[in-house]
Amino acid sequence: MKNMLKLGLVLALYASVACVGLALVYTATEDRIAGHAQRNLEAALAELFPGGGGFEDISGTIENPGAGITFDAAYRIPREGALLGVAIQATGSSYGGPITVLAGISSGGAVAGVKILAHQDTPGLGANAASPSYFVDKGTKTTFYGQFAGKPVSDPFEVKKDVQAVTASTVTSRAVAALVQAAAQGGSAWISGTPAPPEGTKQ
Repeated sequence: MKNMLKLGLVLALYASVACVGLALVYTATEDRIAGHAQRNLEAALAELFPGGGGFEDISGTIENPGAGITFDAAYRIPREGALLGVAIQATGSSYGGPITVLAGISSGGAVAGVKILAHQDTPGLGANAASPSYFVDKGTKTTFYGQFAGKPVSDPFEVKKDVQAVTASTVTSRAVAALVQAAAQGGSAWISGTPAPPEGTKQ
């Protein structure tokens, strides 16, 4: 009994020390992690809007027309006093779990570009949606996410029709297309000052 009590106390002591150590590491690296995330965000936004003059957080101001989709964040991209466009970070369900994209929508009513920020889909299959070396059009070296750049907001965003699918990954392809369409519709409506159309509504 004494040995069991001693063993329990030792384990409790080790657990306490480990918790304190983890807390100290988290505290010491929290600012560094936040700074890294901020730099990654700025780089992604600059890639979507090369001519932008920074960005302004407008999260919570854009209506989401897509069922089962969450708008995690939104940013206004200015240029010399005018509005260049908006960028929306959207999350929805895909084959392996949640998938998150950052989609830019220009003030001219087209998709400025798309970045896939996070996913849990199968390597070599659905994961190819985010790969810079996987091409849906090898002739033009167009990536899956790259095909959305310049796409009008009014397009149907239908896989195997106006959106080329990742081979053997229809679920992932549809998930990304749905996220980009929701961001495009919501962002375009915010830019024009009109309510976003309900999901499935033709523009």
